[in-house]
Amino acid sequence: MNLHLHNVDLNSDTGPNSFAKKLIDCGTKSGWSFDSSHPPSAHLCFIETRKKTFDAPMFQRLDGIYYNTRFNYNMQNANIQRTYEMADGVIYQSEFNKKLITKFFGTHHRSTVIHNGANIEKIQSISPLKNSIIDGFENVWCCASHWRPHKRLSENIRYFLERSGEKDCLIIAGNTEHKISHPRVFFVGSLPHEALIALYKRSDYFIHLAWLDGCPNVVVDANAAGCKIICTDAGGTKEIAGPDAIVLKDEDWDFEPHDLYNPPKINFDKLVDNSCNSGYSVDMKHVFRRYEEFIYGR
Repeated sequence: MNLHLHNVDLNSDTGPNSFAKKLIDCGTKSGWSFDSSHPPSAHLCFIETRKKTFDAPMFQRLDGIYYNTRFNYNMQNANIQRTYEMADGVIYQSEFNKKLITKFFGTHHRSTVIHNGANIEKIQSISPLKNSIIDGFENVWCCASHWRPHKRLSENIRYFLERSGEKDCLIIAGNTEHKISHPRVFFVGSLPHEALIALYKRSDYFIHLAWLDGCPNVVVDANAAGCKIICTDAGGTKEIAGPDAIVLKDEDWDFEPHDLYNPPKINFDKLVDNSCNSGYSVDMKHVFRRYEEFIYGR
């Protein structure tokens, strides 16, 4: 099986590209190839493609679409929708994403929901972070993202400061201009993937209070590394957070265009039961088999 990937940058650690590396790793071990110089048995487009025709079945992997009223979301979505309508099959990353995309684009004739997965073997091979500064704390919290307003870093920090113990610390990975000076809050900037995994394995909690996130890979990896996830019920994060996650009630959204960069403030006292984890496996091997079944009918 030779799968051609489209709109993938393997030199990037963003969510879709990080997932592509995991898919290639699992696929290669199972006998797949990803050689663009040889004829494909199928194509997999991450979000969109500029190609007009394909010489084999084409599948689209969608992690969400645009609906931020600060931008021309119809123009941003135009080529994604064209790819959607061309695709022989569509893979949504979460039930939330499926509801969102079908609301804007309509129902696709062949689709499935496959959540993101983590490379368990690789995670097991990485040692937890060793650092003399954090060794002085009883509990380590962390969060990681390409920080934008709807990722709500300020809410992550506020929750930590209000709900953590005096012997807890928070480590924030990812570049951000939103910084505070606090003896228990540490900003470490952008980290390579293995360093992030080492941080997750050293941490007790991973906090991700993003507004309307589809299926964040950082949460999948943190869950697989043993972190207790803290998230909200808005978006698809709760679907991959694990049954023991702490899930906060967020403001309801009607799936209409919205100012994504002006997220609501969270009431930390409102909790909900997380009933979204039935049947979900965080293991990328399981996720890969789902892709194989959908693309190749095996």
